[in-house]
Amino acid sequence: MRRRALALIMGLAVLAAACGDSGQESSPGPGEDTAQQTLARLDGQSLEVAAVWSGDEQANFQKVLDLFKQKTGAEVRFTSTGDDIATVLGTRIQGGQPPDVAILPQPGLLADLAGRNALKSVENVAGPAVDRDYAPIWRELGSVNDTLYGVWFKAANKSTFWYRTKAFADAGVEPPRNWEDLKKVAATMADSGVVPLAVGAASGWPLTDWFENVYLRTAGPQKYDQLARGQIPWTDPSVKQALTTMAEVLGRSEWLVGGVNGALATDFDKSVVQAFGEPPQAAMTFEGDFVAINIAEDTKAKIGTDARLFDFPAIGSSGLSVVSGGDAAALLKDTRAGRELIKFLATPEAAEPWARAGGFTTPNKAMNPDLYPDDTTRQSARAITQSETLRFDLSDLVPSSFGGTTGQGLWKILQDWLKNPTNVDGITAQLEAAARAAKP
Repeated sequence: MRRRALALIMGLAVLAAACGDSGQESSPGPGEDTAQQTLARLDGQSLEVAAVWSGDEQANFQKVLDLFKQKTGAEVRFTSTGDDIATVLGTRIQGGQPPDVAILPQPGLLADLAGRNALKSVENVAGPAVDRDYAPIWRELGSVNDTLYGVWFKAANKSTFWYRTKAFADAGVEPPRNWEDLKKVAATMADSGVVPLAVGAASGWPLTDWFENVYLRTAGPQKYDQLARGQIPWTDPSVKQALTTMAEVLGRSEWLVGGVNGALATDFDKSVVQAFGEPPQAAMTFEGDFVAINIAEDTKAKIGTDARLFDFPAIGSSGLSVVSGGDAAALLKDTRAGRELIKFLATPEAAEPWARAGGFTTPNKAMNPDLYPDDTTRQSARAITQSETLRFDLSDLVPSSFGGTTGQGLWKILQDWLKNPTNVDGITAQLEAAARAAKP
């Protein structure tokens, strides 16, 4: 899995005419008025579901769709949109040919589509299940104007450090619980001749993940929400404090594989190999829980033995806090098969095939955690469902031209910051200018 850069949808002003009025509730058929009902038989019916997934992720989601077919008899065609899902869906909606269901990787995209009458409400379809089995934050993220439009099927814990157990054992250190301990561990590693960190800064988004995690812990969740909503400027002292704190670790070039220039030339997947490949070049890397699949496929390290994770350390008095990503199922066509698939994806049963395969976490609290393939995955999943503070990836909450586009906005400016982390005033001024330029 990789962090997705989504282009802003262009020309969607005509969506209302193309899609009709989504303000009306989807009309459930007989016996379908709650999400707790048994799935209907759909023999002879077909539907299309679109998502960004390809490769192993597509193959694992196909297992979920195969189970849906087994339970309902419906034929499901999967379409991979690639990373540019916003543009692909915008074109198809404008042409009057949307898929029945789309899996959306960004709350901002869900809100945009719902605001343009391109989505159907799923309150009657999945509302009761979401209220029962999900933390309230997931309803908030899936709702627009207090109406539920998205069910978060897949989540990602983006507050995890992956570490080489042998490197820690050889250095005689334990996984750090707080920021000061993290710096001590890094210093001990460096003193023993082991580079502490592999950083995939060339991908852009790993640096935004660093910032979001530090900001959530130093500024707190209320400031985090205000910054995401544009209610405080990027020149706010809280932003400057977060960058100054980040520099205590990322500003130490000798702590990064290849130094700053090496980090800026390294993609996120290569940083995983740097930490766990042969020969290893670093003791740890800060990446989301989803890189478990990269560790398994691209290295010989075994998750749970050679490779383990620890939560992003607390800073000051911050408790267990998680920055999360995710993928929400949304209904674009008011079809019976589409409603049934949304209903199914809101159940813990739907998460089981992918959970067993690995590289997957569900925000659905009702799924049995024993179904995850190892203790490391269970640890990450517990953080998502039990954290004191959970916030969605900030760069996915702001316009994508600012938060998630290669060569501009947050990605580019934080790369520039890494080159000169003392230039806090200049960097925050650039961030504020880019944020203003990206506002609709």
